[in-house]
Amino acid sequence: MIRTFLAVELGDDLRNRVMLLQQELRQRLGRDSSKDIRITWVQPSSIHLTMKFLGDTDGHLIEPLREAVARAMTGHGLIHMPIERLGLFPRLQQPRVLWVGPSEQWEQGDDAKRLVALHRAVEDGCRSFGFAPEGRSLSPHLTLARIKQGERQVGQALAKSGVMDRPISLGSLAVESVVLMKSELRPTGSLYTKLWEVRTGCQG
Repeated sequence: MIRTFLAVELGDDLRNRVMLLQQELRQRLGRDSSKDIRITWVQPSSIHLTMKFLGDTDGHLIEPLREAVARAMTGHGLIHMPIERLGLFPRLQQPRVLWVGPSEQWEQGDDAKRLVALHRAVEDGCRSFGFAPEGRSLSPHLTLARIKQGERQVGQALAKSGVMDRPISLGSLAVESVVLMKSELRPTGSLYTKLWEVRTGCQG
């Protein structure tokens, strides 16, 4: 069995901009750090937009999955998702995940609806292989860090810095292909290996 997920990869320019933001945030939080705070920062090379986490996957399904996702993506075109908001899950008072993503205004627009439709089509393509659809709607975001300990102190430090209220503009994520990633859990973090890539609007 192979641990896999479907994702959209970042272009080099966006990845570099995200990395610079990470460095700034690390410096800001470092000033208020204590032994009670533990933050795991995602390696810039590993940052992606998750389309669907599949989990344990039989090796013989890899190629049929590619064909199914290719069929699902036929008729869907390029989508640009602007990265212009810094956010937290579940809330500022006790954050566990620090992320960047599109604005709330973008999420109400036509491109967001197209992304939701693409996500739904990909889910439908996976369903015949026994992968159940997500119980919640797509929440497009790029995870920057996970707060493992000291959530309240991190929330206070972020609120004090004012960084959550500052508009950001990192460019946009071009949703033009979906990749199947193999995920291997290592002591130093997850190691991702691309198994295949399927572009929007194409079949096969």
